[in-house]
Amino acid sequence: MTEPNPPGRPGRWRSGAESRQRVLEAARALFREHGYGGTTMRAVAAEAEVDPAMVFYFFGTKQGLFGAALEVPEQVPSAIESVFTGGLDDIGARMVRTLVENLDKSHRTPLVTLTRSALTHDDSETLLRQYIDREITDRLVTMLGTPDATVRVAMLNVQILGLAVARYIVRIEPVASASVDDLVTWFGPIMQQGLTGPASSR
Repeated sequence: MTEPNPPGRPGRWRSGAESRQRVLEAARALFREHGYGGTTMRAVAAEAEVDPAMVFYFFGTKQGLFGAALEVPEQVPSAIESVFTGGLDDIGARMVRTLVENLDKSHRTPLVTLTRSALTHDDSETLLRQYIDREITDRLVTMLGTPDATVRVAMLNVQILGLAVARYIVRIEPVASASVDDLVTWFGPIMQQGLTGPASSR
């Protein structure tokens, strides 16, 4: 696949791979400058001097572009969407199943892969947090719609991180070698209770 420079801009034709790389470089620069929420696909296309349709062709969605720019595993955006399918009913079990099934597929340590760019770019950790806040945390808070939704979702994030660290980093047994179904059985109700159970009294 080749793509000519936009009309009025002199230069040689670029291959699809070269254009894709230009888009990624432009995206990284704009995400660092404007954050996840302040960067649009159209702005990235303009910065990379390609047609916006090409950005969508290569990356599909803003999630996909951000994931590629920060080297997030490519299955993460679709995995996130699967969590929100079905509303709040059994969302705790879906979260555990989606998290573990997708992290188990990784050929490298999943959390290291997910955050690897934070080791090389000062702003990557902030960008990753913005992505998680916008695509997971904020959506969950909106779904719950309760006065304590922010606290509930924050505690859920702690549980998810703890499960991931126990299974993939520290390898605490029996969590490390448990089947996906067992983990869903053990942790799904805990996460569900935290999100939709009765509010604790002070």
